[in-house]
Amino acid sequence: MAAQPNVVVVVADTTRVDDAYDSQVAPTLAELATSGTRATQAVSAAPWTLPSHASLLTGAPPSEHGAHADHERLDDRLPVLPEPFRAAGYDTVCVSNNTWLSAESGFDRGFEEFRQMWQLVQSDNALSELVDETEESRARLVARKLFDGNPVVNAANTLYRQFVRDRSDDGAERSTNWIADWVTERSSDDPFFLLVNYLEPHLEYRPPRETTERHLPEGATYEEAMDVPQEPWEYLAGDLDLSERDLGLLRALYRGEITYFDEQLAAIRTALQAAGEWEDTVLVVTADHGENVGDHGMMDHQYCLYDTLVRVPLVLHGGAFTGGSDLEDLVSLMDLPPTLLDAADIDAPEARERFHGTSFHPDAGTPAREFVVSEYMAPQPSMAALERNLGRVPEDLRTYDRSLRAIRTDDHKLVRGSDGSERLYDLDADPGEATDVSDAHPDLVADLTDALDDWLDSVDAAGERGSVSIGAERKARLEQLGYLQ
Repeated sequence: MAAQPNVVVVVADTTRVDDAYDSQVAPTLAELATSGTRATQAVSAAPWTLPSHASLLTGAPPSEHGAHADHERLDDRLPVLPEPFRAAGYDTVCVSNNTWLSAESGFDRGFEEFRQMWQLVQSDNALSELVDETEESRARLVARKLFDGNPVVNAANTLYRQFVRDRSDDGAERSTNWIADWVTERSSDDPFFLLVNYLEPHLEYRPPRETTERHLPEGATYEEAMDVPQEPWEYLAGDLDLSERDLGLLRALYRGEITYFDEQLAAIRTALQAAGEWEDTVLVVTADHGENVGDHGMMDHQYCLYDTLVRVPLVLHGGAFTGGSDLEDLVSLMDLPPTLLDAADIDAPEARERFHGTSFHPDAGTPAREFVVSEYMAPQPSMAALERNLGRVPEDLRTYDRSLRAIRTDDHKLVRGSDGSERLYDLDADPGEATDVSDAHPDLVADLTDALDDWLDSVDAAGERGSVSIGAERKARLEQLGYLQ
């Protein structure tokens, strides 16, 4: 391993820990976990993409970095992980397939190259490598020069994505191919920090047949599964009735998406090996959050802080993490920034001072966490957005119009809402979080409440933030992903 290894962080968007750690679903990840280090109690700081990625990159909770449903942008108050890597001489690159992880959302800071793979044409003045150099691609280049910044181009890109490319792929194969080419062709001898977000298995579930059929219930067909409605907000509002078989078919599609992601992960490893970079790379594979597929009567990844959403896979391979065993301590994704700086032997004291995370690098010698905290700062979509899109909001659904915080120890989780709600779960006896035991354990509730309040006192709250406008194409893309604005 080089003195300053490459660091590659791969985020499988919306991936549940139970499916990710199933070797029948994700065999490549299972191999990496066996030869590397698998965290068994990794927890996201938030249950959806924008605040979770912001916490992963700033090492700060949503209430401090301020990127959430009430302010849909990561501002520049806090240092971000690629900045100390870049200052230490690293090439810094991000490849994103999720519109929340975009330059418009403020995530390009610190990256020398920022690829938004849902755009046929990237923000620089060259035609993206996503298309071949043909007469057709040259025509697109001319069109870009004629309509740079014009919504017509964005509309054309959207049509291309929807009707020309393989509908089962949300940019994954293009991203993998671009990364393989970049790793092979880069002329720099400097180490690199690469962050890549794969959108699979985010709704809408459209996995390839070949990665899905193995997960289908007995007697079910791929076509039957693809015919099940995928309308999370209608389901939540009680306007869509899904049977247990329907939910099982959706879960099979979801697993097929993860298997397809796993194939991309294998291809990245192969590309790093072919380029002679694998032995000098620390690879991190995680998820920004999980998914409810009928769990707790919910769909998608909003309105709650159950483990189905905030407990995430986390596998590290390379350097001190190779040949390791399961890391059973509590870990927050906010712990990744100091951990990866330790892996690269980068001091960065100013950045570290702002991190809330604690390094879990084997050589760090830091004590295990006593607890982790997850936050849901505001409902997304809001009740107003639901009403605009559904025409009504049932009263029972309005109970989700609240913020939530959860404090989790090794064996218990307390979830507290801005509406005064308070629920305690015994995670050992009730891993599915089906029964509130707060009345039976008032002393434990009081202790966890005090610990959460003390933690909040340590947070430099972002406070009131200005409104953020969203461009038309980005709004359409977010709505396509199920985020109602």
